[in-house]
Amino acid sequence: MAKVQQKQTLTEEEKNKQIYNMVDDLVKRSHVALDKMANFTQEQVDKICEAIATAGEQNAYPLAKMAVEETQRGVVEDKTTKNMYASENIWNSLRHEKTVGVIEEDKEQGLIKIAEPKGVIAGVTPVTNPTSTVIFKTMLALKTRNTIIFGFHPQAQKCCVETAKILQKAAVEAGAPKDAIQWISEPSLTATNDLMTNPGVQTILATGGPGMVKAAYSSGKPAIGVGPGNGPSYIEKSANIDRAVYDIVLSKTFDNGMVCASENSVVVDDEIYDRVKEEFKNWNCYFLNKEEIKKFEKHFIDPKRGTVAGPVAGKSAYEIAKLCGVDVPHNTKVIIAEYEGVGRDFPLSAEKLSPVFTLYRAKNYEDAFRICTDLLNYGGRGHTAGIHSNDDAIIRKFAMKMDACRILVNSPAALGGIGDLYNNMLPSLTLGTGSYGANTFSHNIGARDLLNIKTVAMRRDNMQWVKVPAKTYFEHNAANYLRHMPDVHRFFIVTDEGVAAQGFADEITAIISKRRGNKEYEVFKAVTLDPTTDVIKDGVHRMNIFKPDVIVAIGGGSVMDAAKAMRLFYENPEMTFEEAYQKFLDIRKRVVRFPKANNVKLVCIPTTSGTGSEVSPVAIIKDAETGIKHTLCDYALNPDVSIVDDQFVEELPKRLIAWSGFEALGHAIESYVSTMATDFTRGWSLEAIKTIFDNLKASYDGDMEARKRMHDAATIAGMAYSNAFLGLEHSIAHTVGSTFDIPSGVSDAIALPQVIRFNSKRPEKLAMWPHYSVYRAQKDYANIARALGLTGKNDEELVKKLVQKIIDLAHSVGIKLAFKEYGVDKMKFHSKVADLAVEAYGDQNTVTNPVAPLIHQIGILMEDCYEGKGINEK
Repeated sequence: MAKVQQKQTLTEEEKNKQIYNMVDDLVKRSHVALDKMANFTQEQVDKICEAIATAGEQNAYPLAKMAVEETQRGVVEDKTTKNMYASENIWNSLRHEKTVGVIEEDKEQGLIKIAEPKGVIAGVTPVTNPTSTVIFKTMLALKTRNTIIFGFHPQAQKCCVETAKILQKAAVEAGAPKDAIQWISEPSLTATNDLMTNPGVQTILATGGPGMVKAAYSSGKPAIGVGPGNGPSYIEKSANIDRAVYDIVLSKTFDNGMVCASENSVVVDDEIYDRVKEEFKNWNCYFLNKEEIKKFEKHFIDPKRGTVAGPVAGKSAYEIAKLCGVDVPHNTKVIIAEYEGVGRDFPLSAEKLSPVFTLYRAKNYEDAFRICTDLLNYGGRGHTAGIHSNDDAIIRKFAMKMDACRILVNSPAALGGIGDLYNNMLPSLTLGTGSYGANTFSHNIGARDLLNIKTVAMRRDNMQWVKVPAKTYFEHNAANYLRHMPDVHRFFIVTDEGVAAQGFADEITAIISKRRGNKEYEVFKAVTLDPTTDVIKDGVHRMNIFKPDVIVAIGGGSVMDAAKAMRLFYENPEMTFEEAYQKFLDIRKRVVRFPKANNVKLVCIPTTSGTGSEVSPVAIIKDAETGIKHTLCDYALNPDVSIVDDQFVEELPKRLIAWSGFEALGHAIESYVSTMATDFTRGWSLEAIKTIFDNLKASYDGDMEARKRMHDAATIAGMAYSNAFLGLEHSIAHTVGSTFDIPSGVSDAIALPQVIRFNSKRPEKLAMWPHYSVYRAQKDYANIARALGLTGKNDEELVKKLVQKIIDLAHSVGIKLAFKEYGVDKMKFHSKVADLAVEAYGDQNTVTNPVAPLIHQIGILMEDCYEGKGINEK
């Protein structure tokens, strides 16, 4: 009879030995990688970090989705923003920082500072911000030529491992040793403790709960950690109440309140308390009654720890209410408990990590300071305190009084505390609390001293600009400028077969032929309706042979977009298409840099009246392999000269007049309400809107003067959106239009009424941008209506009339306002709408929409566009 082998059972000691050996092996391999990186140059280091930043930004959404699915906490869209912030803003702050060799030299004092890596870093990450923290710590470690080994939170292991694998692959491809980035594959408290105490680990970078941070500081190693963030926010009587409430709701709903800097309590002066309370109610904030507060005190707080219960953190307000046995409306944004005390006897005064806060009424500013101090002392010392006020003296007193290392002024605390978005603090996802909170550092991690540094961060608007082509020529026969254009001789003319067949390319060559001196030209007429990367490659190939010093694009938006892309890749052959279409939050801080100057001049001559591409920094190019349209956007794409000559639109077909007219109208309206709109751009937007409404129907019916006005209006609208950018209407139009071959002007017309209705309602999710200080889209739409001579008893009625005026104009020029009217199969549409919504969410235009849309809301809007919801209603 055969003997049965019994499986050997390991003792606890043997298990611990295995774990120690596994961790020790990681550390040894990390030191080998550290030695390899010791002689890396600054250029090598920066190449690796840029690859990490690009990979993080490229995968921002799928990693965010994975994190929410695994942890069951937070909001996918907000975690996407966190991932982009960890990639884009952090890299932007590090990009020009010298971290290798001599980093500072004072010849007068005879001082030289030389940077050397600390060694192997142990990176401990939290469940609240898992993937973004991995991106942040990886970049921080490799920028300083350190290696890093992660101990991930067990509840976020899968998403963190996936993030680390993506970053590791990108770093290795950019030249880093593979073992520069490693992680514990089987998470446990024992493994993480072994990592932190291993003799080969030089520094610990710890983000997590109080127990883990305490263990890091108890390890005997230099440790950089964080502290709890029971931060108060004071709304002083001089504050802009609308903005203060908007900021706090934005902050508390951002990723369901899991950013440790977010407001946990709000203290309000007695004089404005009722007005503030009413404004919170206007934003669907739910106020608990006394009985409901008792339920929350029982279920919301862990009685042993005195802090938020584990299942609560990161859930939505509605989910938290259910967990606590309270019924609230499904659309509740934030839950508020009116409170009077602080401490163990008042459980809800603790840190909450959720869209819940306590509200305190203060007699005066001294009383408010006392309450805020008590709150900081109860689990928040050293972290963050906010104040909303227009009284500089009160702001200074508050800053001096609070034991907090971040004093945030007139800002949403969650987004202000991490730096760079609403102030000029160093961007970081590890926020020190100084000796107040038993931390070594008192600032956003990145500084290099042992002082407790208080930072008073004033809200600020980023510097903005208006950029248009250096020269714009208009009026009939303006194309004759090419006869005298200086300092150019070799003309590469980009067009398409249709434009060439109309003889327009011949007109351009005839003008060039009349130039004095040397001149040569070549005509490239292979541009397609939706130019693909293959078309661009073909054009670049021809340019490499011809070697032009000027490109003349004559045609519609497709031709001009193709010419922009051809010049970009002709002058920058090392740049990839994938780099060129990378999405960004702020064009000045994008990961991928475009050239600052172009040697080859670009002249754009539109033959349709809609795209505005002749004055814009945007080019829409289709990937030949995937079939997906991508938006390239950078001021390096701006034409040098635009020529707006109405001779090229005199014979436009009626359908193109209608379609291009609505494309221009979409540009004008969306740029007017964009979060990047300014007083400099709104004038252009409004002038274009009025001109289009006054002239589109007449142009459609054959009026040549109206057609000239429409041609000018399209360019004016282009100038507006080139500087203010667009919104969700264009994201939907681009996505659905390219998928189902619907002309852009038609898809613009279909989406415009539906998106205006969506944007003109108080948003479920608040838009984020520093100078977009409070929701205003409904008022902006109403201002457009007034400029068009419409009247109404309130803004809501004016918006309805504006929508109806748009509908009437579309019908008057033969445009039907539903995707189903253009042969789009219903079943096919519904099968694709979920993926299309994700694609539209990722479109660059969505970033500047006045309402931050959730992905499911985009899907609903697309369904409405398919059916033409409410189009026939008067």
